[in-house]
Amino acid sequence: MPPVVKILDLGKLKYANQKKAAEARKNQKVIEIKEIKMRPNIDSHDYETKMKAVRRFFEEGDKVKLTLRFRGREMAHMELGMQLLNKVREEVSTIAKVEAEPKLEGRQMMMVLAPR
Repeated sequence: MPPVVKILDLGKLKYANQKKAAEARKNQKVIEIKEIKMRPNIDSHDYETKMKAVRRFFEEGDKVKLTLRFRGREMAHMELGMQLLNKVREEVSTIAKVEAEPKLEGRQMMMVLAPR
């Protein structure tokens, strides 16, 4: 007849489980949402610098939230902001996917991108 009960050291078991959990935690990556703020009439060099940061965030496995802030008269030209966000979307389409479509919230337009 095979043994029915296995006697084990509870302390040892708890310790082993704790170690296993710690190991699992050590290997996981917490995905953060990094925010990049822009203005609709951003200069080309500033834009390149921001895009470099965006690419770096994707390489690190983070999500990126693009925030476009409109001030004063820029509010009359929402399409410029839309064009800018679409330009960003096109540029990173190979490495990222759109998680939240561009939407307007008051004076700012937002879009969330996640790494592929």
